[in-house]
Amino acid sequence: MDEQLIQEHEPHKRGNRLSDIILGGQDGLVSILGLLLGLSAATNSTRVIIAGGLATIIAETLSMGAVAYTSMMAARDHYEAERAREVKEIKEVPDQERREIVDIYKAKGFNGRLLDEIVAHITSNDRLWVDTMMREELELKPVHLKDVHSYALVVGVSTLAGAFLPLIPFFFMQPNAAIIVSLFLSVAVLAGIGIYKATINLSGKLKNSLQMVLIGMGAAVAGYLIGLLFKV
Repeated sequence: MDEQLIQEHEPHKRGNRLSDIILGGQDGLVSILGLLLGLSAATNSTRVIIAGGLATIIAETLSMGAVAYTSMMAARDHYEAERAREVKEIKEVPDQERREIVDIYKAKGFNGRLLDEIVAHITSNDRLWVDTMMREELELKPVHLKDVHSYALVVGVSTLAGAFLPLIPFFFMQPNAAIIVSLFLSVAVLAGIGIYKATINLSGKLKNSLQMVLIGMGAAVAGYLIGLLFKV
């Protein structure tokens, strides 16, 4: 029996890398932009602004990387626990599990002799049987340890890059000029992210760009207003 009849095409690897980069970069940029505007409103000291920005960037990078790691590890643990349960059920109640395979492929449009052959082929191999139940019944994909590490690294590095962008002008300019340049850079990047998302989702580019910019500017304004309360 051609195994392509009983297994769907292997999906893309969990977590599109570009999406992971956007996730981390956007979060880092928006968070630090709000902080920088708050610090700029509170003080004219470039040294204080840079120190506060760098400290927050490090904390934000480590936090996002840790969250990405723990969330993927939780997904991996969940998959392994469900797989162990399926292995146990196939051993203890094979008739019930076989019935579930029949129902799954009958719902896909298979019937008669072809359905019988598919079910017989799947249930003749315990590993294939478990893999099929995990994919078709529970809709779960395996999470490999290397993917966990890769995901955490990508999110962490992209957060670092996105967060560092608004801070760059402060190394070369006075705070008042630096914050204007920082705002322009941030708006351009956020608009670009919006256009990319619109291209992927086949939605309105202008709408997505404005949405991303408004989210970023909302955080910036909030940071600025809080900074005014503690202005030195």
